[in-house]
Amino acid sequence: MELHHEFEDSQFFHRSRIDRRAADALVGLAAGITADGIVNIAEAVFLKQWLEDNLAHLNDPVINLLYSRLACILQDNALDVDESRELLDILRSFSGVRIERPKDGGTAAIIPTDLPFNSPVPDLVWDGRMFVFTGVMAFGPRKDCQALVEERGGLIGGSISKKVHYLVVGSVGNEQWRHSTYGTKIMKAVELREAGASIAIVGEDHWQKMLFG
Repeated sequence: MELHHEFEDSQFFHRSRIDRRAADALVGLAAGITADGIVNIAEAVFLKQWLEDNLAHLNDPVINLLYSRLACILQDNALDVDESRELLDILRSFSGVRIERPKDGGTAAIIPTDLPFNSPVPDLVWDGRMFVFTGVMAFGPRKDCQALVEERGGLIGGSISKKVHYLVVGSVGNEQWRHSTYGTKIMKAVELREAGASIAIVGEDHWQKMLFG
């Protein structure tokens, strides 16, 4: 009996649930590996093998990017200081963990949203720039948000392309966008951004801050 097919055929264990669990587990692995501020060769090799065993079937550009960078770094089966530092930065970026130093001198991991926002966040330029909105905006109806952009000389797009400068992600219900359940607009924007397109992915909070200060 092939266990994986049994999972797929079960009403309790199906592919979407397996993918979500695996993707969430990857965030936990990335956070754990980077907790001490160092990535060693054993951890890198383990993570590469884990990705191959658990997430190779996912067509997620963010996970694909993580795997391709990891595979490239480990081509010579070694991990020098610069590669270790690069991998540490990649994993911290992926997991959404940043390290802050509290008053007592220790370290604390702060886990913000898992969305692939640009970091550092860019200043928004309005005139002649094209904006696309996705998700539910806390500010109000999308047409009202679009009107604010147009009042400042910005353009509104309906889909993601190389002509788009900013994808603004609504702050309501962000959990639905986690990892394997990214919206199609976010996935496409990530692909274009990694290919060198001048598109930035920003959250509604930053969009509102640039509007109103």
